[in-house]
Amino acid sequence: MSNYDQQLDKMKNQDGFVAALDQSGGSTPKALGLYGVTEDAWSTDEEMFGMVHQMRTRIMTSPKFTGERILAAILFENTMDREVEGRPTADYLWEVKHVVPILKVDKGLAEEKNGVQLMKPIPDLSALLEKAKSKGIFGTKMRSVIKHAKADGIKANVLQQFEIGRQICDAGLVPIIEPEVDINCPDKAEAEAMLKGEIMAELDRLGADQHVMLKLTLPEQDNLYADAIAHPKVVRVVALSGGYSREQANERLARNNGMVASFSRALAEGLKAQQSDDEFNAMLDASIESIFQASKT
Repeated sequence: MSNYDQQLDKMKNQDGFVAALDQSGGSTPKALGLYGVTEDAWSTDEEMFGMVHQMRTRIMTSPKFTGERILAAILFENTMDREVEGRPTADYLWEVKHVVPILKVDKGLAEEKNGVQLMKPIPDLSALLEKAKSKGIFGTKMRSVIKHAKADGIKANVLQQFEIGRQICDAGLVPIIEPEVDINCPDKAEAEAMLKGEIMAELDRLGADQHVMLKLTLPEQDNLYADAIAHPKVVRVVALSGGYSREQANERLARNNGMVASFSRALAEGLKAQQSDDEFNAMLDASIESIFQASKT
């Protein structure tokens, strides 16, 4: 089997969850702050990205971070372009840890309109996809946000996601479609019902060789996305933590059968730069195990 076929089989069939290690420029200072590294520790963006790469490297190289419980890791482009223990990051993840490498490709969010924030244009997407393929990346991730239950906005959001998703499929990668519903959305259940309808319609329009993953907010109605999980065009449905604590996110996730975690902040919760390796690994192990168990339902 090729690497791609092995990775596809793992993403479809193995128990586990996705580690989201893809904080980008805007969210990096906050992620470092939670890790115990304050903004006075760097003076340039390059130094900041160096520090967040040290944090991610410490997670990825931990003996507790392996493909036995972790399906995949989502990377920021800057991380893909760096090395871990002398190997390109994606190569290290797959060859050493047996963790599938995925790349965040969006360029952030546009201003809110019609109750949603669409993605900003991704002008160099074709070149980025080509580069990702050459570096052994399996799939991509792109995020947009739903703030209110407005039908026109939600439809536009899903259309944008699938339009770019088709381009990613055609480049030989598997896209993670992520139309996040803000957990503070005042009419969250209504927004999620609208979102599900739009997603199912777009899944039915995918071509014969086009398959996607979905990354969705943990819903108000348990098992709302069961039809999406069962859809033949869907490789996996993963859940974002979205601002819930790890305990809250795990509790909600365990009630949604067949959905697995793709947590970022909830995965790194409790990890500190100041911890000894033993303390760090023990905390990471406990986090991974709790998220793994919640993802197995």
